[in-house]
Amino acid sequence: MSATVLAELTGAVLVGIGLYGLVTHPHPLRKILAFNLLGSGIFLLFGIMARKAAAAGFAADPVPQALVITGIVVAFSATALAVGLVLRLFDTTDATTLHADAPTDTPPNGADR
Repeated sequence: MSATVLAELTGAVLVGIGLYGLVTHPHPLRKILAFNLLGSGIFLLFGIMARKAAAAGFAADPVPQALVITGIVVAFSATALAVGLVLRLFDTTDATTLHADAPTDTPPNGADR
């Protein structure tokens, strides 16, 4: 197994874990982490595709590398914004979930204590 194939498999696994995390976890911080894993896998796959094209004899194109670097910077700033919004949500509501059916102070059977 070559290093290129291993990097491709790693990128595919990162994309899969990121998609799984986005779908299954309701917690916003876990969704942010899953989104970062998804983005990292896509950046890795995009870089490997550019490397394979250069190894196949095509002219080396710096555009894919520039796009990956730009994507990393944008992903970092989007992550910082998302974490800031979650912190603001926690300061405002004392909860980090977005569900309207969050547990309340009333007992589940509706009886008053």
